[in-house]
Amino acid sequence: MSTARNGGVEIFYEEFGDPGQPTLLLVNGLGSQCLNYDVSWCQLFCEEGFHVVRYDNRDVGLSTKLDGTDYALTDMANDAIAVLDAIGVDKAHVMGCSMGGMIVQRLALDHTDRLLSLTSVMSRTGEPGYGDSSEEALAFLLAPAAPSRAAYIDRQVAALHVYGSKPEWLDDDAIRARAAAAYDRCFCPEGIGRQMKAIMHDGSRSAGLADLDLPTLVIHGSRDTLINPSGGRHTAEVIPGARYVEIDGMGHDYPPPVWKEWVAVWSEFARHTVRT
Repeated sequence: MSTARNGGVEIFYEEFGDPGQPTLLLVNGLGSQCLNYDVSWCQLFCEEGFHVVRYDNRDVGLSTKLDGTDYALTDMANDAIAVLDAIGVDKAHVMGCSMGGMIVQRLALDHTDRLLSLTSVMSRTGEPGYGDSSEEALAFLLAPAAPSRAAYIDRQVAALHVYGSKPEWLDDDAIRARAAAAYDRCFCPEGIGRQMKAIMHDGSRSAGLADLDLPTLVIHGSRDTLINPSGGRHTAEVIPGARYVEIDGMGHDYPPPVWKEWVAVWSEFARHTVRT
């Protein structure tokens, strides 16, 4: 088991592919474990010539739980730097989804010199009025913790039918299997609450992002109702030179039918990134 350390916080991480190739660091969303970046998906990036690293944010998965301790997105960005330090990578491409997009935005502001590029997916800048949730999607986000394993699994299926990709891309059996694996690996609803506080504490990053000098790709799904696509569009508008790609039919999830398009778009972007 590989872990990085940021002060008293241990961060679990896994590597795929050739460490001699450029590194892509994947950052998860709210309450999401590194399992969401499926091994087969990670391998697609490796086949494009990248070394891939996925990790558990603090308060989820196999990383440290911070009972009774609040923190900020700055701390979570520092966790990402600790992972890069642990694997001996000076500069990396970073990609984050949802809250992970917010973390990598903060990472770009606080540690620009450690990044080759920034990719923010299904996320927002924190500026009010952009990327708001629908009432139905927000109800799932704010619901009390599931009282049982079965209830947790059922809720994941129901949620993705509200804010996920188009129905023909949703595989309920696969969603159930992934939810069961996540629950059995770690169920820490208190940690999700602390992560939500970190998001709220960070506020709007728009002013800082407007001065950012870093190759940036912004990806969003057209069907996302948890973070409306206006969140992604605004992110791309704020960051100088950012490229915006909206994947038609994708929601607030990463179903296998979008993997090849996603990897192709990102790999083309990363190959044309030159940063010394």
